[in-house]
Amino acid sequence: MINILKENYNLNDAINVLENDSYCSFIFGEKKYYFVPYFRSEDELNDLIEINNELLIKGIPTSRFILNKNNQYITPYLNNKYILFESPLSISKEYNVLDMISFSEQLIINNKKSLLYRNTWAELWSSKIDYFEYQVAQLGKSKPIIVNSFSYYIGLAENAVAYVNNTIKNHKISIYERITLQRKRISFPNIQLNYFNPLNYVIDIEVRDIASYFKSLFFNSNENIWIEINTYLKRKRLSIYGYQLLYARLLYPSYYFDIYEKVMEEKIKEEELLKIINKSSSYEKFLKKIFLEISKYAQIEPINWLLKKEL
Repeated sequence: MINILKENYNLNDAINVLENDSYCSFIFGEKKYYFVPYFRSEDELNDLIEINNELLIKGIPTSRFILNKNNQYITPYLNNKYILFESPLSISKEYNVLDMISFSEQLIINNKKSLLYRNTWAELWSSKIDYFEYQVAQLGKSKPIIVNSFSYYIGLAENAVAYVNNTIKNHKISIYERITLQRKRISFPNIQLNYFNPLNYVIDIEVRDIASYFKSLFFNSNENIWIEINTYLKRKRLSIYGYQLLYARLLYPSYYFDIYEKVMEEKIKEEELLKIINKSSSYEKFLKKIFLEISKYAQIEPINWLLKKEL
C-alpha cells in the first residue's frame, strides 16, 4: 500500500505505514491517517462529506476526508475503492451514554433529504429476513451451527418487525424523537476512532445508536450495563413511540446476523456464533428486565413470551 499512497497523495519517504489485512495507518507530521476500503455507494459519498464538514465546523472531532492528487476522494487499489482519512490523535477516548446523548443533540437533521436515511426499519429487516432464509435454504447441512440456531433468531427478528409495525400503526412520532446522525453499528468499547468514523454514519431516529451500544455492551462486557441503561432512561425523555422503537431495536438480533454474514462470506468460522448462542437465555432475561425498566417511564407494548421468563 505504501507505493499507492505515495503515488496518489503528497507524502514523502518518511512515513511509517502499519498495514492490516484490509487497511493501513500511518503518522505524517502531527496527524494520524487511515487508508481504508470504501464499500458504500458513490452516491452517498457527497452526503457523507457534507455531514462530516458540518461536524468539523462545529468543532466535533470527526475524521477528515483527504483528496488525492487527482482531486478525488476515492482511490482505486486492488479492484477496491479506498479513501484516506485524517484522524485526531486522541483516537482511544471512550464515549458513554451521556456523551452519546450530548452528541445527538448537536446535529438535528429532521427536514433534510439524504441518501443516508435508514429509518424504514420494518421494511429493511423484512428484506433481510427473506434474503437470509433463502441463503440458509441452500446450505443443506454444511453449516450445522447456523442450521440449528437460525430459526430462533429469525423468530426474534420477526417479533421485532411486528413490534415496529404495531408502533407505527398505533403511535405517532413526537417532537421528542429527532432524526439525527447515527451509526450503522456501535461496538463496546465505544472509542472515538469508531464513533467518529464517517463511513459508519447514517441518518436515523436517535435511539438507534443507544440500542446498538446496549447490545454490544451486553455481549462484550455487561459490567456496567444497568448503570448505563438507567442513566439513559433518567436523562433522556422519549414518547411511547420512541421507547417502543428502542425496545424493537434491542429485540432485533443484529448481533447474530452480523456474525452470520461474516461466516457466509467466509471471513470467520461459524463457531464464533456460539459466543452469541450460548447467551440466548441470558439475553431473553435482559430483554425482560429492560422492558420492566422502560415501563417505569411509559406503558409500552409487552412481548408476552418474554415476560414469562424468570429473572
